[in-house]
Amino acid sequence: MRRTLLLVVVVLSALLLQTTVFSDVRLLGARPELMYLLTIVFAFLDGPSAGAVTGFAGGMAQDFLLDQPKGITALTLTLLGYGVGMLRQYVVSPSPVFPVILVGGGTFVGVLFYGIVSFLLGQLDVSVLYLIRVAALSAVYNAILTPLLYPVLRRAIAGSRSKRVVRW
Repeated sequence: MRRTLLLVVVVLSALLLQTTVFSDVRLLGARPELMYLLTIVFAFLDGPSAGAVTGFAGGMAQDFLLDQPKGITALTLTLLGYGVGMLRQYVVSPSPVFPVILVGGGTFVGVLFYGIVSFLLGQLDVSVLYLIRVAALSAVYNAILTPLLYPVLRRAIAGSRSKRVVRW
């Protein structure tokens, strides 16, 4: 129950921040993508199933809130969350810089995937160079935000885990 409540509160907070505060923060057509950051952090800290669930919930919420074509963001974030969660098993001892690099790289790949799927479905009509530039700038924005949000999310996820009770 705590886990579900945490997910709802974090997704709604990220959507609220993205649509109000970060909607005006644009540089060369790109803006920070908080849902990508959130999905990557959840997947890295909790594994592929938590990443996929977070990605799907956040993607569907973003699609419905922002009146985007339904399902493209959810598909992108679900696959991204599962992929990052699977990558987690290969990380032995992460450095403090690793989450920043992971969020930047994951955001870049996720935004590119979203753009390619949108283009294939006829929802996007931009050049490849523009798409790569937007993906790179969104990755940089998310990498800058990671040191601020990663400790908060890590503490919230750790606090929402159920405590094991051992009875004798």
